[in-house]
Amino acid sequence: MTRLKPTFSLVGIGVFAVLLLAVAPLVLTDHWLGNLGKYCCWAMAAVGIGLAWGRGGMLVMGQGVFFALGAYSMAMHLTLETAGDGVPGFMVLYDPLAPLPAFWEPFRSTAFTLVAIVALPVVVAGILGYALFKRRVKGAYFAILTQALAVALATLISSTIRETGGDTGLSDFKYFFGFVLNDPANRSMVYLIAAGLLVVCLLVVWQLYRSRFGELLVATRDAEERVRFLGYDPANIKLVAFVVAALMASIGGAMFVPIVGIITPAEIGAAASILMIAGVAFGGRASLFGPALGAMAVGWGQSSLGSTWPDGWTYIIGLLFIVVILFLPKGLSSLPARFAAARRGPGEQRAAATATRQLEEAKS
Repeated sequence: MTRLKPTFSLVGIGVFAVLLLAVAPLVLTDHWLGNLGKYCCWAMAAVGIGLAWGRGGMLVMGQGVFFALGAYSMAMHLTLETAGDGVPGFMVLYDPLAPLPAFWEPFRSTAFTLVAIVALPVVVAGILGYALFKRRVKGAYFAILTQALAVALATLISSTIRETGGDTGLSDFKYFFGFVLNDPANRSMVYLIAAGLLVVCLLVVWQLYRSRFGELLVATRDAEERVRFLGYDPANIKLVAFVVAALMASIGGAMFVPIVGIITPAEIGAAASILMIAGVAFGGRASLFGPALGAMAVGWGQSSLGSTWPDGWTYIIGLLFIVVILFLPKGLSSLPARFAAARRGPGEQRAAATATRQLEEAKS
């Protein structure tokens, strides 16, 4: 695996930040700026998946759960902010005299909502990860279990129409912490917040990759028993990556709500989680920028091709998986290294392979 130099990666994050925060608002229309904000939300979840899956070897196929925790926390607050002192309109339709459910009431508070967006995924991922990793659940069993949780949560929300809006979801938000969402300037502000948070996620992951923890995470992925023999607990290392990935997914979900204006079970179930995985695989799960760029590319495809050819979009995703698995197992981020290797002569290729093998043996 080719690793970018730390300075080069940091410069890349800076260029990416300039493009998102300075160039995009100047050249894009309000419609496409909103779409780009939506892609940034998916990219935040993808960056976390890259950390957990690409570096930690954990195929997290249930990130829709944590995306939902952030999204519904934000949606409940924005719904109550729109309703004022009353009860949300969709609840009145089912029972005009019913009081507001008790678990909704705390979300009237801005501070509680922000804390919930951070604390809920950390607590849920911490409990779930501790239970799984301490029992050494991994591989296909881990992937199936996490995806089953996403399906279960989507089914639960669909069945609680009175409390969560069911399949219709929560929508018609008018305010974002006091700012009118119909104002183009405020919508641009929401986009800038989402883009800025994506840059922060990249910086956090960049720092983790170059830290001692990043080295232990890769070592745990490649030789878990050896890491345990050296005195480290692989479960704790995996748990930290899993929790960080969950937090990033929750933040992405929270910003998705004011940008898109609606959240439904369709955005958090198995299909949504698979789309996140597809973007990460397409971009390159082990690279820094690959997951974010891949998620944004898949998001663009869903918005553009999915709207013009809805019946064929599923086949496109399937074809994408086949192409990536057969021809680009390391994603698009591996193309520069492949081109560079193709231009080397046979002697240079053998020397590079020998140097890589010696480096891996030295690390071992």
